Amino acid sequence: MSALISVSNLTKTYASGFQALKGVDLEVERGEILALLGPNGAGKTTLISIICGIVNPTDGTVHVDGHDIITDYRKTRSAIGLVPQELTTEAFESVFATVSFSRGLFGKKADPAHIEKVLRSLSLWDKKDSMIMALSGGMKRRVLIAKALAHEPRILFLDEPTAGVDVELRKDMWKLVRELRESGVTIVLTTHYIEEAEEIADRVGIINKGEIILVEEKSRLMRKMGKKLLTLDLQESLAEIPDSLSTYALTLESEGTQLVYTYDTQAERTGVTSLLRDLNQAGIKVRDLKTTQSSLEDIFVTLVHS
Repeated sequence: MSALISVSNLTKTYASGFQALKGVDLEVERGEILALLGPNGAGKTTLISIICGIVNPTDGTVHVDGHDIITDYRKTRSAIGLVPQELTTEAFESVFATVSFSRGLFGKKADPAHIEKVLRSLSLWDKKDSMIMALSGGMKRRVLIAKALAHEPRILFLDEPTAGVDVELRKDMWKLVRELRESGVTIVLTTHYIEEAEEIADRVGIINKGEIILVEEKSRLMRKMGKKLLTLDLQESLAEIPDSLSTYALTLESEGTQLVYTYDTQAERTGVTSLLRDLNQAGIKVRDLKTTQSSLEDIFVTLVHS
């Protein structure tokens, strides 16, 4: 794959003096789904807004498919569809009319067949004649996505696309995002839902306080930074952990009935075998054991708060 979006040393300082972005470097590969994770105020929306030409950068450069977003604004903006956080739609327009109008804004000829295809893919076709004001919040969110897709963009930015929608609609949108990627659309989404990134992203970027902490292929990130927990259910409860087991940094839980051991899956030796041996020598009998892998949320929290 080749980089479709290239961000270099991007900074943004607002008139108030607040520095929203601090020398951000980022490349988005053609045909991927990149999830940008970060707490409120991290700079996610500012970064997207600059790439989409809504906010001017203080310094740095952004290229979309080889074109500068400042000097080649029309070319770069026409390649991009943006779904904002806010539910801003023309309340007194019909669904079909507002989506068709969005297509015209980019100088595209009317194409009712394409609009129908987009509305059907979002389960909006039966609402095509409904006024926006009469729709539920979830349906309005679908209309925003339809508007963003009306001019057939090659890149789609989704800024908190499932904020405030129910679980069923969220899963429907995940399905749609996968289908768009399969059709050749490159997708960048910001999200507060860690499971969203874990479910659909190819790569994960973590941004905090205006800086990109890392961008990593999702499964590689999980392997590299993920930990495993070994939970041991004991036959008899312990009042405290014996000194002979102090090197394992165990924790005693569930009123002394469980020992929890955290280990690095990438280490040359996990220490599990020696732990079980030393438990036996200490006279501690294990009734059952299980392992669990740390989640993307665990990794995110560790990075942001480190």
